[in-house]
Amino acid sequence: MTVPQGRDPRYDVLFESVAIGPVVARNRFFQVPQCNGMGYRDPSALAAMRGMKAEGGWAVVATEETEIHPSSEFAPYIEGRIWDDRDIPAHIGVTESIHAHGSLAAIELTHNGSPNLYTRIPPMGPSHRPVHGEIQPIQIRRMNRSDISDLRRWHREAVERSIEAGYDIVYVYAGHDFTTLNHFLSRQHNDRTDEYGGSLENRSRLLREILEETYEVADGRVGVACRINVDELVGDRGINREETVGILEMLGEIPDMWDFMVGGWPEDSATSRFGPEAEREEYIRGLKDLTSKPVVGVGRFTSPDTMVRMIRQGILDFIGAARPSIADPFLPKKIEEGRIEDIRECIGCNICVASDTLMSPIRCTQNPAMGEEWRKGWHPEIIRPKHADAKILVVGGGPAGLEAAMGLGNRGYEVVLIEASRELGGRVARDALLPGLASWIRVLDYRRTQIDRMKNVDYYFESAMTADEILEYGFNHVAIATGATWRRDGVGYAHTYPLDLDPQFEVLTPDDLIASTRPRGKEVVIFDDDHYYVGGVVTELLIKEGYSVTLVTPAADVSTWTHNTMEQHRIQARLLNLGANLITGHSVMTTDTTGVVLSCVYTGKERRFDCDSAVFITSRLPNEGLYLDLLDRRPSWDDAGLSTVTTVGDALNPGTIASAIWDGRRFAEDLGRVDDDLPFPREIARIAP
Repeated sequence: MTVPQGRDPRYDVLFESVAIGPVVARNRFFQVPQCNGMGYRDPSALAAMRGMKAEGGWAVVATEETEIHPSSEFAPYIEGRIWDDRDIPAHIGVTESIHAHGSLAAIELTHNGSPNLYTRIPPMGPSHRPVHGEIQPIQIRRMNRSDISDLRRWHREAVERSIEAGYDIVYVYAGHDFTTLNHFLSRQHNDRTDEYGGSLENRSRLLREILEETYEVADGRVGVACRINVDELVGDRGINREETVGILEMLGEIPDMWDFMVGGWPEDSATSRFGPEAEREEYIRGLKDLTSKPVVGVGRFTSPDTMVRMIRQGILDFIGAARPSIADPFLPKKIEEGRIEDIRECIGCNICVASDTLMSPIRCTQNPAMGEEWRKGWHPEIIRPKHADAKILVVGGGPAGLEAAMGLGNRGYEVVLIEASRELGGRVARDALLPGLASWIRVLDYRRTQIDRMKNVDYYFESAMTADEILEYGFNHVAIATGATWRRDGVGYAHTYPLDLDPQFEVLTPDDLIASTRPRGKEVVIFDDDHYYVGGVVTELLIKEGYSVTLVTPAADVSTWTHNTMEQHRIQARLLNLGANLITGHSVMTTDTTGVVLSCVYTGKERRFDCDSAVFITSRLPNEGLYLDLLDRRPSWDDAGLSTVTTVGDALNPGTIASAIWDGRRFAEDLGRVDDDLPFPREIARIAP
């Protein structure tokens, strides 16, 4: 093996080739199956995204869960689909995109006890149960022997179609507490008394049959992988470590590779707020000793040293990743080339997961090019050169401003970034100081590292500029990335008008708390009408500082939008364990000198609640004053050499950090374009005859 110049020898082990049955992975970097909100609906975008991972050095690139039959479809969610031969062309696009860069393509074949909202075929599983994973007014029927025979046949047919589509590795999927095979294995889902229930051997029977039949159909043409839930985290009610040992003793040598995961998807992909890197090591350690076949597992790995430890200590053979491969598709190549400082580390925010739950193309806080590879032609490492010589001012060093300055600098423009405060980062630097969000500082760290190398980009602190000053400096283009400010008048989802508040009563906002202002008294009400992470972390912050906190929200549970990032249950549990008083289904209506008035969102019944101070977390106003001042001076632009003034990120429309960074990239990409009126790229369904 030729070692690339610059690679640290400590990481050589990560670039060893590993056989998976009849195929060979060129290194140990394995993009495990990963949902993305595109699936069968957006095949070209999906193929381009997977191809980018291969270009970045991932030796194996896998699909999302892929439906094998109409009896198990995941509507309304957009996943993969290989029901029949008509689906093969879309998959060929994916495999060709992956193979173009020398990587192996894997497909995760899936049958779930889904509600089948699209096909309306009665769902089925090992036992009579409500559908699992979400509340739907329909139950799963118990599969009979004929159903089991059908499932085995459907899986064999899907394997054959997968091979025809060009896949190199075919998954048998028994994980994440929602697949039919997982449920047959699990005592909490399988109460059968026939040969497919009862003992571990019986509950493993269907998995054995499908593994053996998949291996037979594969016939040496592709590798066979098995993804299995090694611990459902419910003790003796489900699969646990002891049972997994038994399964591996029975089946350990059948597939060509094992993919170990833990719990359901929320447990397997915890946010950084609730789970560190390599969090599930304790559940996986030692299982590799029970099989001679290679093993892959995940742990939101971003540290090459942790990756090496996983290999050296015999825990894993492959470094599995979904989220780190989203944040930086070129992570393997950067390690290989000795560019560790250039890795765009995953921050563990799960905004990528939210894309899947919201059925929209994948996005990433760290990597704004994710999901835009086909639609916009964005590349995470490459941006087109400048359209002309120009001097550009970026006002604001928050997420949008940093991304815009970095992109413009990479294009070759002369860029000046000014920041009114004493540090870069804006809201992301401030949020990273809040409980559990320390890893979010990686957003700043990556961009500052890149900008610091650019001789054509300068930045200055404590440099608040007026519109007149900007016009004096001869900038050709100005990006206003001045962020947004939390409102203290109560306007949000529940109230579209300012509340009538007693001026003597203290109302603070997150901006005040981050600026080290604290409530006057110890009894605090937090009114969370934002519903994302801020309400929860501010509550946690104040409780840990000794305040008695009541969180009031109009929603049925706290931080309700975080269901999309799979952490709502953890947030609510943490706040309850900390002693927070949670009042759901209520809004703050007004304040007086001694407290707030609450109203039930269902009945309208009001009640007073005594407290010393309130923190309103409702909505934000864009800091657009400088932008408006420049617009007022539009007649002076030509004389000043100024062509465009554009608001970017939260200064345009407040949103997530991911949205702000995406908008910064958009500004950097679009400067100098003249094709704004081109149709939005999309794929149109062909009308059936």
